Amino acid sequence: MDQFDGKVAVITGAGSGFGREFALKGAALGMKLALADIDVKGLTETVEMARALGAQALGVPTDVSDANQVDALARMTMDTYDAVHLLFNNAGVGAGGFVWENSANDWAWVFGVNVMGVANGVRAFTPLMLAQNEPAHIVNTASVAGLLSAPAMGVYNASKHAVVALTETLYHDLKIVGAPVDCSLLCPAFVPTGIAQAERARPEELRNEEPMTPSQTMAVKQLTKAVEGGKLSAKEVAEITFDAVRQRRFYVLTHPKILASVQLRFDDVAQMRNPTDPLSLKPEVKERP
Repeated sequence: MDQFDGKVAVITGAGSGFGREFALKGAALGMKLALADIDVKGLTETVEMARALGAQALGVPTDVSDANQVDALARMTMDTYDAVHLLFNNAGVGAGGFVWENSANDWAWVFGVNVMGVANGVRAFTPLMLAQNEPAHIVNTASVAGLLSAPAMGVYNASKHAVVALTETLYHDLKIVGAPVDCSLLCPAFVPTGIAQAERARPEELRNEEPMTPSQTMAVKQLTKAVEGGKLSAKEVAEITFDAVRQRRFYVLTHPKILASVQLRFDDVAQMRNPTDPLSLKPEVKERP
């Protein structure tokens, strides 16, 4: 897909971070936008910013972990624009700490958004794209955490590994049916976004009653430090991602230096040796609980 003007983009997690920048880039390219987020305030701000750039922009408050709400987003998109050409399954949250200390609520929240949010988007929108029989593209936001397994990030790592597997399989499945629908897997490293403050969007029924453990507190501190120190902006990631869509490129790794850690992980597997701590190659972001 290399033509964007007049095409329709659906973006989840559009209220901030990558999602907002995807929306603004799409608006600048003349796309029509269907924007979704559970954060109504942030979503409204993004819609207004996109409209200020001259774009048609629809804002749909959506909890992507809820299949019915994603189905409603798909219906509203089709009712408004009668097409969908570019889908960003981008909404994401995180929880850290030693993996045995994560609560059932942590697992339900993170997997609900990060995994089922992507699955719901693929399930609801891919048939619409296939039926159109014209160039279309799906971008699923994972993370380098889907290619590595850093300590004290077990829930998040597991969710992003699931997105990697889901998207690689989606690629193969789309090739089998032979339709003009492509997909990409976005795996950014540390970028200044609101991911470290994702707790603000956690539903009340999934909040923890117990205070954070020392490992969880340290994980938040470590993530905040790493994110704030990110050299690449969310706007630059949006540029890189749109370029990947133009090029029909599957793997979108925005931080090439991280490939040394990825290669180390693959080498551990291939040589059947015990896992190496991926942060050993980046000690400046590593602290111990």
